[in-house]
Amino acid sequence: MKVMVIVHGTAELEATPPSPEVFTAMGNFNEELVNAGIMLAGEGLHPASSAKRVRFSKRGTTVVDGPFAEAKEWVAGFWIWKVQSMDEAIAWARRIPNPDGVDSEVELRQVHGPDDLADVMPPETREQEARLRERLEKK
Repeated sequence: MKVMVIVHGTAELEATPPSPEVFTAMGNFNEELVNAGIMLAGEGLHPASSAKRVRFSKRGTTVVDGPFAEAKEWVAGFWIWKVQSMDEAIAWARRIPNPDGVDSEVELRQVHGPDDLADVMPPETREQEARLRERLEKK
């Protein structure tokens, strides 16, 4: 199963750059993830102040500039992990370094696989999804 690990941001985290110890610890943790075959992707994001949201409604779309009112909605980065279970993902998440001791949080969400929505997805859309996944895997 694939799990997206969403690293939530805070005003405190965005106000100060990570310490050298954080960079070192996260680099070492990422290396562990890669060596274990867990990490498929992972990136940090620019601050919420430079973010944009596109909102959709019956009236059309609007663009909202960040930062956003609720700091708990800020996303600072993410990983995509391939694990056997949510328990395994939690075990890895518990190992995420926090050398500065800053209050922070990650959210783990299972990524839909090709068969998860098979009972509601039209057959032509399933075929399209399969073709797209195949193309992406070749890149």
